[in-house]
Amino acid sequence: MSKQTVNYKNLANKIIDIIGDNNVESVTHCETRLRFIVKDRKKIDDNSIQNLSGVKGVFFGSGQYQVIVGTGVVNHVYEEIEKSKRVNAIYGNDNAQDTEDMSMQPLGRRIMAMLAGIFIPIVPVIAATGLFLGLKSTFTNAEILKIFGTTPAAIPSSLITVTSVLTDTVFAFLPALLVWSTFKYFKGTPIIGIVLGIMLVSPILPNAYSVANGSAKAIMLFNSIPVIGSQGSVLTALVAGFLGAKLELFFRKHMPNVLEQILTPFLTLLVTFSIMILGVGPIVHSVENILVSLVQSLIHLPFGIGGFLIGALYPLMVVVGIHQMMIAIETSLLAATHLNPLITLEAMYGFANLGVALAIFLRAKSQNAKENCASAMASQLFGVSEPTIFGVLIRYNMRPLFVTVFTSGLGAAVLGIFNVAANTYGLAVLPSYLMYIYNFRCLIIYTIVSILTIVVAFILTNMFAIPKDVLVDDDSASKKNKIEVKDEVIAAPVSAETIELKEVSDPVFSSEMMGKGVAFKAPESGIVNIYAPAAGKLSVVAKTGHAYGIKTNQGAEILIHLGLNTVSLNGEGFQVKVKEGESIEKGQLLGRMDVGVIRSKCLDPTIIMVITNTDDYTKIESNDKNKVEHGEEILSVQKRNCQIFCVNRFFS
Repeated sequence: MSKQTVNYKNLANKIIDIIGDNNVESVTHCETRLRFIVKDRKKIDDNSIQNLSGVKGVFFGSGQYQVIVGTGVVNHVYEEIEKSKRVNAIYGNDNAQDTEDMSMQPLGRRIMAMLAGIFIPIVPVIAATGLFLGLKSTFTNAEILKIFGTTPAAIPSSLITVTSVLTDTVFAFLPALLVWSTFKYFKGTPIIGIVLGIMLVSPILPNAYSVANGSAKAIMLFNSIPVIGSQGSVLTALVAGFLGAKLELFFRKHMPNVLEQILTPFLTLLVTFSIMILGVGPIVHSVENILVSLVQSLIHLPFGIGGFLIGALYPLMVVVGIHQMMIAIETSLLAATHLNPLITLEAMYGFANLGVALAIFLRAKSQNAKENCASAMASQLFGVSEPTIFGVLIRYNMRPLFVTVFTSGLGAAVLGIFNVAANTYGLAVLPSYLMYIYNFRCLIIYTIVSILTIVVAFILTNMFAIPKDVLVDDDSASKKNKIEVKDEVIAAPVSAETIELKEVSDPVFSSEMMGKGVAFKAPESGIVNIYAPAAGKLSVVAKTGHAYGIKTNQGAEILIHLGLNTVSLNGEGFQVKVKEGESIEKGQLLGRMDVGVIRSKCLDPTIIMVITNTDDYTKIESNDKNKVEHGEEILSVQKRNCQIFCVNRFFS
């Protein structure tokens, strides 16, 4: 969906309305999605959010409620959330993730959220380095240079040296970046973290790569403890960052104010560096080497079995949000072998996604489905898979996801059999070919298999996984609800004093964003009965009892909203006497509201009634009475001189 067709402010407010202001602990975002830490996931109506124009899908994973809106759009929507100040927007603060918000989550989710919080800030520079490596491989490749009548020997050594600054810096100082990011995540001082990280890869210490290939020897501290740099050791950096941040917080808490500014950094660096050098570092590095060996053993299982398992499981890891942990393993593989076969196997799911989305795009009659697929494919071409995963694969049913899982595994199995490996990571789908230019054989095999993966996914989707929903055009779906609206008189649903809508302390209603209407002042306490303002059918009955949607027999779509932000009460203080889909008569009791309960929770009990299909009428007027009894005329609506299509609106 283009920027021009998305009202970012409206979308931001509607998302918060559904999730609930009081249900949000904090919100941040990444490249494609809003990430909410919520108090109660069960209070959120997924369908209501997913049906909002501009939302591609929703998912709960890694302890976060994630709303996928796509690249570019997410920044604008998040900006409106920040401006509204309705919830705690933490992106860009010193702490990218509020770890306290996760304290009540299961351990597994907390670990995955931690890895995401640490690695996401450094992924852009890793991807940039991967692109630099691909470009360097291109202009130094003998086969490529042969086309231009030259050889690698003709390239000036000075140029190679200068370009090495672009390609080697991030990997040489990766532990420093990781310690910095870990400090930031655990609320330490980032500058202390980056200094500690630089110490771990100091040129004074023997380089870990040189020690590994035998060109250098470790320093034997006290003639017994081997000391080397931590180049490429991801696990060492994570442990150092966690330990250092916790020590810093401890020292700051117990240090006298007069000494805190100097002694806290001093003791944090001294103690953490000493612990890492004197034993923890080598032990952690040994554990890391064992993990790398296990991963390599899995990758090289015979007949491509390991490749199939990795390729098939990776899309599911993305769905549940635990794929960030693979970056740590890939980094360790690169440090140990200078090659990364893992990303090669993982990458096939991006091509499988393209085949699935392309098949649905070509078969879909729904314009909305076509737009979703088109934008998803555009993002997927450059490795951003969330719009495809959540906006296409699992939006309609699970069959498209099954096709991706199987096809991704199949492509990865073939690549595993041929031992294809990348020379970096951080690139996916279209840019990923740059990771194989260093080896012409790998490039050819990877290209053929990736194209075949798209083709197989395309065929299987057409055969087994085209969602029925996309085969109906939008106009046909709308015609099912075609109604000719008529002039109508709407009665008051309660006995109360009236309030102009603009006086309601909720911008969604006061701005008439939801439609024109009227509000009613609730008493200080007691039970308020809510009656049907017209005859018709209940299109919505909120499970929490705080809202009713009515489509009248004359075509008006009415929303009765009981209190502001009362969805957070999860039904407390409300009684529902009807069911969704039920036909009702004017004056029928819909439910009851306990004003005392609402006020005890410091919430506003104002009752609001709006005509959500306001655009279908030329005039909507309320009477001038300051107080009405339920059943009295309160609104009159006058139709337009044409037929309209009544489309279900959002009921908060």
